[in-house]
Amino acid sequence: VWTLTGFVYVAFVVDVYSRRILGWRVASSMRTRLVIDALRQALHTRHRADSTWTGEGLVHHSDAGSQFTSVAFTAELIEAGIAGSIGTVGDALDNALCESTIGLFKTEAIDDGGPTWADRSAVEWQVARWVHWYNTRRLHSSIDYLPPIEFEARHRQATKTTPSPEAA
Repeated sequence: VWTLTGFVYVAFVVDVYSRRILGWRVASSMRTRLVIDALRQALHTRHRADSTWTGEGLVHHSDAGSQFTSVAFTAELIEAGIAGSIGTVGDALDNALCESTIGLFKTEAIDDGGPTWADRSAVEWQVARWVHWYNTRRLHSSIDYLPPIEFEARHRQATKTTPSPEAA
C-alpha cells in the first residue's frame, strides 16, 4: 500500500473453510517478522476462542516468497504443529483464495476513492476496520452468503453433540 511516507506491506492469514481472516499485520518492510506476527495473531485468535484448540493437522499454504520459506517462519509452523505448503513459482491458481482476499482488501478498503494514506498507522486503522467488517458483516457467496463469524458459529452449533436421553 502506497502512503505519503513510502510503501507499507500487509499480510493476512485466512481460514479456507470459513473465509475468516484470523491474523493480519502491517509493516514498513516485507520481512519474515510480518508473516510470523500475522500467524501468531491467527493462532492466538483460535486459542482465545477455545483454550483446547491446537494447530495439529492444519496446513498453512503460501506463495514461495522468502518470508514464507525462511527458517524462522518454518520453525513457527513446526512449533504450532502446522504443516507448511508452498505453491509453485508464478502459479496464482493455488493461491486464488488469498489473491482474491487481497483484491477485495485493495478494492473495498484501500482504493476506495478515499484519502491518500498518510502513513503506516493510517493503513493499520483501515485494515483493522476492514477486517472487522469483512469477518462480521460482509456476505460471502462461498459460505451461503454469510459473514465468516456467523458461518463459524453455525458450524460449531451444527457439530455440537448433545447426549441422548438413553445415555443418562
